[in-house]
Amino acid sequence: MTKQARRGRDEAVVVGAGPNGLAAAVTLARRGLRVTVFEAADEIGGGVRSGELSVPGVLFDHCSSTHVMGAGSPYLRTLDLAAHGLEWCWPEIDLAHPVDSGAAGALYRSVERTAEGLGADGPAWRRLFGPLAADAEVLTDEVMRPLVKVPRHPFRLARFGLHALQPATLVARRFRTEAGRGLFGGVAAHLFGPLNQPAGAAVGVMIIAAGHRYGWPVAKGGSRAIADALAALLIEAGGRIETGVPIRSLDQLPPAATVLLDLSPAAAANLLGDRMPSRVRRAYTRYRPAPGAFKLDLAVEGGVPWRAEACRRAGTVHLGGSFEQIVYAEREAYHGRMPERPFLLVSQQYLADPGRSAGDIHPVSAYAHVPHGYTGDATAAMLAQFERFAPGTRERVVALTATSTADLERGNANLIGGDIIGGANTPLRLTMRPRIALDPYSTGVPGVFLCSASTPPGAGAHGMSGHNAARSALRALGMG
Repeated sequence: MTKQARRGRDEAVVVGAGPNGLAAAVTLARRGLRVTVFEAADEIGGGVRSGELSVPGVLFDHCSSTHVMGAGSPYLRTLDLAAHGLEWCWPEIDLAHPVDSGAAGALYRSVERTAEGLGADGPAWRRLFGPLAADAEVLTDEVMRPLVKVPRHPFRLARFGLHALQPATLVARRFRTEAGRGLFGGVAAHLFGPLNQPAGAAVGVMIIAAGHRYGWPVAKGGSRAIADALAALLIEAGGRIETGVPIRSLDQLPPAATVLLDLSPAAAANLLGDRMPSRVRRAYTRYRPAPGAFKLDLAVEGGVPWRAEACRRAGTVHLGGSFEQIVYAEREAYHGRMPERPFLLVSQQYLADPGRSAGDIHPVSAYAHVPHGYTGDATAAMLAQFERFAPGTRERVVALTATSTADLERGNANLIGGDIIGGANTPLRLTMRPRIALDPYSTGVPGVFLCSASTPPGAGAHGMSGHNAARSALRALGMG
């Protein structure tokens, strides 16, 4: 046996230094493997990069900004990320959802305080989310791992499933006020899909339950702090990272016991080529993308002049109007039609992390849900949604950066057509992604595993897809 072959037995390679690739690398390195991470971009982070875009000193997150599931991640909670610079910061109000009457539903970490603010909908909110919030730690541990396993807490998971498997349109009937229905509907819209489909409530119910347990925090100094902390842990464990190294063929990689790919299924299929079994290749190349996102980063003097006071104190604001308007906009985007009034997710991270601002100039970011690969300019429609709930916003904007679906893909090859969630959340793909398999991380190529957001549990800066894939790799090596 050659020296190079012997060396490969205890080495691992990860392609992609997003949060999942880094979490996979840390998992492997802490089990004694010598890990090398290759990143195509000149900096690590993928969806958790941050930087100045327009006004000096005003800091924006390039993609992921608010980290409900990051704070609640079963894996990240086991790591001492604080010792490596990660500090979570919470706003006074986690989320607000304004409606045309001038009222707004407000989501607090406290179920009780949220219910009190919802008036007539308070009792229904308390009944639905009180028990789920109490079980949130158990639920995140269950649903953020592959579901093809025996659950550790079947009764609690069944209680969650009773609500999560329903269409969001059915769960919304519990609420009678426009603000209460809108508050639930805006979180449910994180599905990026039709809210009347089976399991259309799953994402919303889970995020709200987790938010009541962990809040909706941001990372101090920008989301890049998550990647930086994971990278520091990896280096501490003996791993290394090489940036500016695009991997276009498996032959480029050094000998290794296992290879993990923080890539889209299509990119993984291209990389593996004929090594991949035809049935797996078909599943990867036919994997349905989600609708796209169009992003605006606004440097706003004095902040956004919201009509509803709750929005002025909320780290996240959902702009979609009534529940019915959200349902319509999400259906249109999913079926390839640009809605006149798109659903917007607005991040005001500076309210929790004031160091992101420069004096009275504050960063405000917004995503609109648009059709996959949308080639138009959503700027006017998005600003109109701001003006609808915060008249005078345009006059306060001192700098604007628009990022189209194509721009998102150019900045991160995994965001194909502006898909920032790693594939459509169809009822099947909410539980089985990217294909139907006992091991969803296996590519069918011995020793090669997929660890991106296209694998369970899906999108978010929680690192669980990477950690879960690394555990599959370790089992295959007899180290599980």
